[in-house]
Amino acid sequence: MILKRTLIWNILLFLILTGCSKETEDFGNETSTSSEITEPNGSAEDPELEIERFVYNALNEIYLYKADVPELANNYFENSNEKSEYLAGASSPEALFDDLTSKADRFSFITDDYKSLEDRFDGVSGATGIKYGIGRISGTNNVFGIIRYVLPGTSAEEAGLVRGDIFTEINGQKLTRSNFSDLIDQSGFTINVGQVNNGEITLTDKTVTLSDDPYTENPVFISKVFEIEGRKIAYLMYNSFTGNFDDELNTVFGEFKTAGVTDLVLDLRYNGGGSVESAKDLSSMITGQFQGDVFVKEQWNAKYQSFYETQNPEALLNRFDDRTRTGEKINSLNLSEVYILTSASSASASELVINGLDPYINVVQVGDHTVGKFQASVTLYDSDDFSKEGASENHTYALQPLVFKSLNSVGKTDYVNGLQPDITYVENLNEFGNLGDVDEPLLQKAMDAILGRSESNRSAIKRIEFEHLGENGMNDPEFQRMYINQLPGLN
Repeated sequence: MILKRTLIWNILLFLILTGCSKETEDFGNETSTSSEITEPNGSAEDPELEIERFVYNALNEIYLYKADVPELANNYFENSNEKSEYLAGASSPEALFDDLTSKADRFSFITDDYKSLEDRFDGVSGATGIKYGIGRISGTNNVFGIIRYVLPGTSAEEAGLVRGDIFTEINGQKLTRSNFSDLIDQSGFTINVGQVNNGEITLTDKTVTLSDDPYTENPVFISKVFEIEGRKIAYLMYNSFTGNFDDELNTVFGEFKTAGVTDLVLDLRYNGGGSVESAKDLSSMITGQFQGDVFVKEQWNAKYQSFYETQNPEALLNRFDDRTRTGEKINSLNLSEVYILTSASSASASELVINGLDPYINVVQVGDHTVGKFQASVTLYDSDDFSKEGASENHTYALQPLVFKSLNSVGKTDYVNGLQPDITYVENLNEFGNLGDVDEPLLQKAMDAILGRSESNRSAIKRIEFEHLGENGMNDPEFQRMYINQLPGLN
């Protein structure tokens, strides 16, 4: 296993490492120390503990917060039997994983079906067709769902559901604070349908049954160019950093470039994150004049950080580039300012774009505070080097632990309370608006700032105060995650 690599293997790793690109950089692995445990013959192959050993060894090797978990210290167990007894004492691999992750870690997870996880990272999943938020009317026990947008070509679109539609029941069961998480965690369901009228939620007799069909979501949801007061203002609603659609994203920026846009409004209000590489490419599309400069820096656990700093410090740097992961030339706008729309659902790679661009151009954040996710993860499989190649055929468990935290070029990180907006606006149920319309409230806030005009007066519009409780997908393991596409160094 990786814990037993010899000095010769380390030297080979370093030689490969120095000749690799950022996308295929190699991990360094220190030589074995006296604190490491030599397994007795046969114990490492105990089939009853195969998954548990994988969980432990992976976290012991690469987990960002290894130092916070005493059991992960290399000298924690006195001998291999003690370690085996500890692993055997776990009621399940999931329970062991929970015990070995930091209490401050909200984002690492384990899955027993990595094939499904891979599909989700590629944008493929079941879809009822509605993307929605769950809230509670302030001062009441009234819990509701509100449709944020409808995916094209789904049962929801066919049923005529639109943004702003309300539901209070799933499968005939009323939503409450205690049950909504379970009720939304179903593959398909029936909802009642209502609307918001004059500050009140009005329900109808209509119900809609939504099927859960395989669906590949294109995250490039809306793109437009508005010509207003002599300016060409591009608007892009981008809902996930999905690597498979980087070329589609680049195509849109090519259209913006051809149109001669002067300003950009990037709508990330419902974007929970995704690929670090996609975030870097998007930031390079917005700019272009900083090619080769540091976009973000990485900070790993002590072992890996020390290796990188002494052997290959360039591996810790993500730089603005001029090519997508497919090799396509990036269409850059060379902007010196960007307006980014956010909400309490904007997370991880969305925040990475804001934080990474901030030292270079004027980033105006419009909306609500973000989630506060600045760490990245990677998928680890049960193989000698945690890559998918050679993974055990006895199970389909995989880990998605946090492996590094991101810092922008001036060192900003640890924004645990999220990134705060420059212009604050929280969506009003009574004035949801149509996405992509110039008078949609959040977009109009950005337009007002770009054009230097007085903010649109909405004081006469009644605001329905509500508490945000959750949203679709919140129970999915990849929810609001930021990840690198492969474990560096797997050649």
